Amino acid sequence: MSLARPLHAEPERPVEAVREAAPAPARSPYIVGPVFDWAFFLLPPLLALGLGIAISGTAFSDAPVRLFGQEKTWAALLVGSLIHAHLVAVFFRSHGNPAIFRLHPLRFVLVPVLAWAAIRGSAVVAAAATVLATFWDVWHSGLQTFGLARIYDRNRGTPPSAGRRLDFWLNHLLYAGPILAGATMLDHFSSFESFEAVGMPWLASVPVRMTATHRVWTLGVLAVGGAFLVFYVAASVRLWRQGHRPSFQKVFLLVTTGACSIYSWGFNTWGEAFFIMNVLHAVQYLALVWATEGERLRERLRLKWRGLALALFLATVLAYGVGAELLDPDLESLWACTLVVSLMHFWYDGFIWSVARKQV
Repeated sequence: MSLARPLHAEPERPVEAVREAAPAPARSPYIVGPVFDWAFFLLPPLLALGLGIAISGTAFSDAPVRLFGQEKTWAALLVGSLIHAHLVAVFFRSHGNPAIFRLHPLRFVLVPVLAWAAIRGSAVVAAAATVLATFWDVWHSGLQTFGLARIYDRNRGTPPSAGRRLDFWLNHLLYAGPILAGATMLDHFSSFESFEAVGMPWLASVPVRMTATHRVWTLGVLAVGGAFLVFYVAASVRLWRQGHRPSFQKVFLLVTTGACSIYSWGFNTWGEAFFIMNVLHAVQYLALVWATEGERLRERLRLKWRGLALALFLATVLAYGVGAELLDPDLESLWACTLVVSLMHFWYDGFIWSVARKQV
């Protein structure tokens, strides 16, 4: 996947002459452009961290309000709406892009219906789907940063295979490691408690057992993670000596995202870890979808102004986001729809963007 536009090619010449004389087209070091990338891809980790610290202890974060029968804080409403908004935005890529829709019609039409029926038809499936969505989100978030980092490296001229596996595991370490070893571990594993209601106490006791062994997990993550980081640095030095120069944008993204993840998930000093990490992820994702699908959306809606298409895109996903966040959980059929949207987002994203493959 590439959003960076190469420089205009020279007039057509014989293939042999081109191979001998013409260098590879230059790439922009950015995915979309300097302003867009810094605003929506590179700076969101630091901006989200600053915002999370700023709202900590304020009425915006702590004072509950009652909206449509649901009691939430404004911060919870904001981050929850952004989470649901970015989840549903994948459908602009899957169902809104005819070229992609034609490739996988059964996945885009039949599978969501079957998933909804299974969740509504079985309390066990519903509980399992809740746990799956929680941990698939962790995996998916690491892959998003991985994909952006690899595109920046590709734009720098690095071959797709050079350091790819190292970056893959580094991103999962930086995202999942602080969750397992840090202050928010129990918050992630609490989804297992839903198995209590379906008569599966062993699975429901997972949070208790994780809490009892948390020190072991912490030491394990520190040992394995520390060894991997040493290996990653050594391998990066070797690639450097072979002539591969990493992208500055990639290094900045990995360092800031990793530091934000370790500080937020690992320590949660300000009590806003979920707010910080989900805001940065959602902003990056919404920007990525708009960058790839915005012009196509404008053309399909036959709109003259791109800004109007952007307004409609944001209004659509945010309306769903607010509605899903304020949804009464007793409305089980609608709740099952939001769970299906979550699962389809993680699944579709994996093969639409091809982040988990060798394209980048």
